[in-house]
Amino acid sequence: MTTPPLQLDSIATHAGREGLAEQGVHVPSIDLSTTNPVPDLDASGLSYETMAGGGRPVPGGGSVYARLWNPTVARFEDGLAALEGTAEAVAFSSGMAAMTAVILAAKSEHSGRHVVAVRPLYGGTDHLLGSPLLDVETTYCAPSEVADAVRPDTCLVVVETPANPTLELVDIAAITAAAGSAPVVVDNTFATPVLQNPARFGAALVLHSATKFIGGHGDAIAGVVATSTPWAEALRRVRAITGSLLHPMGGYLLHRGLATLPLRVRAGQASADKLVGWASDHPAISQVLYPGLPECDPAGLVGRQMRGPGAMFALRLTGGYAAAAHLVSSVRLFEHAVSLGGVTSLISHPASLTHRPVPADARPDAGVVRLSIGLEDVEDLRADLEQALRAR
Repeated sequence: MTTPPLQLDSIATHAGREGLAEQGVHVPSIDLSTTNPVPDLDASGLSYETMAGGGRPVPGGGSVYARLWNPTVARFEDGLAALEGTAEAVAFSSGMAAMTAVILAAKSEHSGRHVVAVRPLYGGTDHLLGSPLLDVETTYCAPSEVADAVRPDTCLVVVETPANPTLELVDIAAITAAAGSAPVVVDNTFATPVLQNPARFGAALVLHSATKFIGGHGDAIAGVVATSTPWAEALRRVRAITGSLLHPMGGYLLHRGLATLPLRVRAGQASADKLVGWASDHPAISQVLYPGLPECDPAGLVGRQMRGPGAMFALRLTGGYAAAAHLVSSVRLFEHAVSLGGVTSLISHPASLTHRPVPADARPDAGVVRLSIGLEDVEDLRADLEQALRAR
């Protein structure tokens, strides 16, 4: 008799925890060792060489040095890969370290230094792609322009959906088709693997700022990329050389966060949906940007590509920048802070903060504020927004 495949909630709870019973423990241990005993010189030398080349530790050779491999981080990686439906995942010290590694690996594996980037993107990603630091030439475009933007020397196509900060949706299958042989990386931070699995639609790499929903408690900075084994090996080569491995304490916290990820995402989504309904009729708000609204999803991607609209939305205020600045500084229960995806609700002004380095012609409207909905009572959140909008 074959065992039926596990559902997402069961995967989130159990993935990466294999072998614990044999160790006689219920919770994975945190391995903080920076160096490890060498059991056999030849075997350990081969293990070191294999890991530096992007592989896993060789049996009998040990993991030698923590810059190359850490078992606590590896458990988190296995759990995230299981949720995304990919062969492997590779974790990094931050989301920007993960994106940097993706770009470097793409340049190495696919000859060329040209990148196509679909705007809008997270401000840090946009800034990185526009800087000379990684020696790439970036063509920014709309989703419909990808096919025309791709060149023979294109090594990567970068997409974020839902996009930061205005929640635009991008058809991943259409982008991968337009990209041809160029690999596509999808930033899946806003959707999480609970609501969207880009690899199912042809994405070669699925990136998360794991600092956000994956960790969920605002206490661990990390990035992770879910992908195939060849790409994982290429990413680990970059990680080994640049020293951007996630710290094991972060790996432990993020792995723990996976168990409650589906519950947290669905709870935040339910509250976001109610708040969007209220905000849509508010006179101080000229537009609500949320994937669950028909006008924000003309292609019907929610239900086809995404399993739900998520826990993020943005508001465009009728009073422009002055109204936006007043709102973010007048809330009491919402916290005025960057980042997102935690158990507490956050509000931010992207044009002034996360997207400030983006060129002015691509920067978000100054009247837009972005909200990340946490686990507070939805009526308390609504009342807080109401009093902040009234306070002027």
